[in-house]
Amino acid sequence: MAVAGIDIGAKYAKMVILKDGQPEVLSQGMAECGFDLKEAAEEAFDQALAGANLSRDDVTYIVATGADVEAVPFATDTVSMQGAAARGANFLLPSVRTVIDIGAEMGRAAKCDEAGKMVDFVLNERCAAGAGAFIEAMSRALEVDLEQIGPLSLEADKSPPMNAQCTIFAESEVVTLIHEGESKKNIIRALHDAIAERNISMVRRLGVEPDVALIGGLAKNVGFVDAMKRGLEMDVLIPEDPLIVGALGAALVAADRSASAG
Repeated sequence: MAVAGIDIGAKYAKMVILKDGQPEVLSQGMAECGFDLKEAAEEAFDQALAGANLSRDDVTYIVATGADVEAVPFATDTVSMQGAAARGANFLLPSVRTVIDIGAEMGRAAKCDEAGKMVDFVLNERCAAGAGAFIEAMSRALEVDLEQIGPLSLEADKSPPMNAQCTIFAESEVVTLIHEGESKKNIIRALHDAIAERNISMVRRLGVEPDVALIGGLAKNVGFVDAMKRGLEMDVLIPEDPLIVGALGAALVAADRSASAG
């Protein structure tokens, strides 16, 4: 038998299946979220089931997390995004006490104890300029492939100041910098630094306790990781697959609750 966790984010539905009674990952699935979040949840579930060679009846307990848990009608229970992120990150990186999760549309951070239990959290929901959607918008404005945004940031020789606090005004600022002859590499570095600054300000309200882990989609962006390290003035740990940490944490919570119920 097995348990599972599913994380419904702004861009992807991620699912992790664990062997019941053991913290062993059997499989995972991921589907892009379109207009039908329930369909994305079903697709991620089916992928994970196929990878583990299981049927739905074999999965006895499912915990959902994310911004749209109501899109998971097959879930047994739910857990907060911050709680799932803390549990999953601490499981993968046991020294972690602060988890920063930057997704497509929002940023959040959580503190956890040595067991991965969340003890405090903070959210930044005011503007997508501190999240992945901002980078996607800026890649279009600069006419640079999204995959190249991070690496190009590392090639910059300076970071011109940027004051815009939202995507619309940032696009105008980017156009101004281009007209002033600033290189795309330097503009991209400035964009990453601006996002990092907003999220570091959020984390400092919580309090930064090492070790620090960065998860979510922007953790795969080397330019953003570099900006966070420079801004925090400390190393930042990145799990092997930063996108599925929330789903893993939800699956670990499912294992706990299944054992308690059983």
